[in-house]
Amino acid sequence: MPTIKSSYLGNLRTTSSHIQSGKTIISDAPVDNNGKGEAFSPTDLVASALGSCMVTIMGIVAERNNVSLDGLDWEVTKIMDSNPRKIGEIVIDFHWEDPVSDPAMIQKLKNAARTCPVALSLDPSVKQTINFNF
Repeated sequence: MPTIKSSYLGNLRTTSSHIQSGKTIISDAPVDNNGKGEAFSPTDLVASALGSCMVTIMGIVAERNNVSLDGLDWEVTKIMDSNPRKIGEIVIDFHWEDPVSDPAMIQKLKNAARTCPVALSLDPSVKQTINFNF
């Protein structure tokens, strides 16, 4: 059974619906690739997925260990390569206002992030620069 149903809307824009939840997203080609840049580009979604996946896996580990991730946020920078046009690097900067004080737990969370399914699915040529600012 499909997970997502998508349609082309014209003008380099797509819509995708998550079948189970009914939630919808729109993607738009970026301005530097003939689009309007009015929504996430497909490569933006890949970069965003990496950060979200990392935090989801960190959240699973945190819940198992009764640790709160409250105050954790992150910024994603996507760097494109050309010839061929593709994602060259994804930089994720994590910030945590009040991190857990246990160094072993911090390391466990970092390890969990680096082994999330999206991180493991990206081609090795896509550099993943992950900065844990905590």
